[in-house]
Amino acid sequence: MAHQKETHEFKTEVKQFMHLIINSLYSNKEIFLRELISNASDAIDRLNFKAQTDSALLGEDTDFKIKIIPDKENKTLTISDNGIGMTYEEVVENIGTIARSGTAAFMQAMENAGNKDILAPELIGQFGVGFYSAFIVADNITLVTRAAGENTATRWESSGDGSYTIEPAEKERRGTDVILTLRPVEKDEQDFTEEWTIRQIVKKHSDFVTYPIVMDVERDEFETDKDGKPVLDKDGKPVKKGKKVEEETLNSMKAIWAKDKKDVTDEEYKDFYTHISHDWNPPLSRLHLKLEGITEYSALLYIPAQAPFDLFMPERKHGVQLYCRRVFIMDDCKELIPEYLRFVKGVVDAPDLNLNISREILQQDALVRNIKKNLVKKILDHLEQMPAEEYEKFYNEFGAVIKEGIHSDWGNRDKLAKLARYKTTKSDGKWVSLEVYVKNMKPDQEDIYYITGDSLGAILNSPHLETLKEKDFEVLLMTDPVDEFVIQSLPEFEKKKFKSAEKGDLGLDEVDESRKKSFSSLFDAIKNHLEDKVKDVKPSSHLKDSVSCLSGETYDMSAYMEKLLKASGQPLPESKRILEINIAHPVMEKIQKIFETNKEDASLEDYSALLYDLAVVGEGGKIENPARFNKLIGQLMAKAL
Repeated sequence: MAHQKETHEFKTEVKQFMHLIINSLYSNKEIFLRELISNASDAIDRLNFKAQTDSALLGEDTDFKIKIIPDKENKTLTISDNGIGMTYEEVVENIGTIARSGTAAFMQAMENAGNKDILAPELIGQFGVGFYSAFIVADNITLVTRAAGENTATRWESSGDGSYTIEPAEKERRGTDVILTLRPVEKDEQDFTEEWTIRQIVKKHSDFVTYPIVMDVERDEFETDKDGKPVLDKDGKPVKKGKKVEEETLNSMKAIWAKDKKDVTDEEYKDFYTHISHDWNPPLSRLHLKLEGITEYSALLYIPAQAPFDLFMPERKHGVQLYCRRVFIMDDCKELIPEYLRFVKGVVDAPDLNLNISREILQQDALVRNIKKNLVKKILDHLEQMPAEEYEKFYNEFGAVIKEGIHSDWGNRDKLAKLARYKTTKSDGKWVSLEVYVKNMKPDQEDIYYITGDSLGAILNSPHLETLKEKDFEVLLMTDPVDEFVIQSLPEFEKKKFKSAEKGDLGLDEVDESRKKSFSSLFDAIKNHLEDKVKDVKPSSHLKDSVSCLSGETYDMSAYMEKLLKASGQPLPESKRILEINIAHPVMEKIQKIFETNKEDASLEDYSALLYDLAVVGEGGKIENPARFNKLIGQLMAKAL
């Protein structure tokens, strides 16, 4: 189908993004070149992969490279590749809209970052909007591309003013040329047509790109004698013959994962991490593996020092790339790393992998499953062997994610449980392992006690813990949403069962049956007054100082779990909890006297409501009728004073 020249408006979110790019006082402008080189490398990767099953796509052009062409006179910079190229339709879909690239999420991340004047380089790469980063330095971008196997090319052009043009074009060979018309260079700014500037940027950002990044370089040519030695003038300096232009390769192309550990420097490891992750912070730790035998693979994996902002976003990509004999297969390789290790970044190279492979086949591939099993074991062993201080840094960033594995990876559940850490009623804000908790248990303590909630302060001071604190029993404080699922999947640890501090009878003290019986009629009356709110009223095994609290049966849903499910919009059947009352509290003796004097006393309904409201307040909840609560408390204070 023949195409004509067309002008299109950018989508609204793209306009917003480009306005942000063009008007930012961007302190790291040079990353535009990293992004364009990365796009070019991806295009060659895709062609290389496709050519494994369709070699005709390559033709005679088998020398893959990315060429940088600076033109100082015309103030342009061209990044050219002989990769897979794009059809007219692909240009419209990918370059014209970037609608699928997460622009809205990028804008939100920028807003959250709080500084509109500085665009974080890592955000550009993470959201796949790298092409548009060229507008940081360019007044105009022209893209000319020809898809492999096609005869016609496409030309796309924009000045970043809200619109772009697209039309058929001529191009001799397949691939893509991105031509930037550069803005005038301000004082003290980098000149992106300078050879030295380009060399430095490529070395810093793109040294490990698999394909040669080349540039034509002009050099002085000198006179030589018949033996090839330089001819010197009277001052002993070489005699210039003229100028010559040679194509030089600017990057090392070192696939360091394939090298021996002892041959790789710390600086090379760090640079490679920066290259594959777009994270400018040094990694916290690394793992370089080379396994030989029935299953062969090389892997270079990194644990970041900081959690990315999108760690818990469902659409987030994994950070592991899959290669086969240094040929790129795919990135975002979820088949190699389970979801709970999604923070790991790096490269896995499996030489025996079938190159003609899809994601669906990958899931079924026995070799891939074996590699995944090995990688998980190695990573978990690595975490287990980390020095305490380093592991604490790791856990502060990724602890909640690691605990997801206890719920999802039954094969490694025990190992992951040992990696879990919790703050406790005795740990003074420090992390404690389950092993240490069990080791520190009191001789008469049979269970591992825990309490869940969304605030450390609220659950640390929860009335549910009063009896446990009095007996000097340590309680695990669980504040991550995933902990609710951890407890469901981990009924015991080292033969010690987990027991909720807020559900069921703690069974730690003998019940005074006669005293309990003396309150039974009053409790029936309170239950009657609160029948729409509670399913039972009973003496508390949790309380020592407080007068009331809300609890559940042993297998009921916890209050925090109910809150989480409601927040996620899940419909829940109406559930009532148990109102526990401290029958040793002086207040209850006074209420008991009122009840014994006159069972129809109107104040009993108010006191029943007040006992319920106090229980709600004690666990950090919201009471239904704050005005009535306020009035009753005021009346009680007036009487007491």
